[in-house]
Amino acid sequence: QVQLVESGGGLVQAGGSLRLSCQVSGVTFSTSVMAWFRQVSGKEREFVASLFRNSRTYYTDSVKGRFTVSRDNAKNVVYLQMDSLNSEDTAVYYCAHSSGAILSTQRYPQTYNNWGQGTQVTVSS
Repeated sequence: QVQLVESGGGLVQAGGSLRLSCQVSGVTFSTSVMAWFRQVSGKEREFVASLFRNSRTYYTDSVKGRFTVSRDNAKNVVYLQMDSLNSEDTAVYYCAHSSGAILSTQRYPQTYNNWGQGTQVTVSS
């Protein structure tokens, strides 16, 4: 049974930092493609970052230079370090897993087989 459990969300002031964690179980973690998405109520789920098996990382333009995605294969955890947060980063953040994502499809939610429950990030200005 695949499980993804996010943690680390909360309320932070603009300019601050948060680190999200996603504990993964039930998959071959070291060969999985992991991603973070976010969603604001009433809007579509948006790609934030991904991490491929070869440790290549990809980011949406709005978070480049501020967010860092990483993984700990020994602990089956993927992280999203978020720095220099601003009000536009306010959203529910979701961790996602895919066993077969490729570069051309990685930004689409339907590429991912499994999702966490989401964690709220609120940035106050």
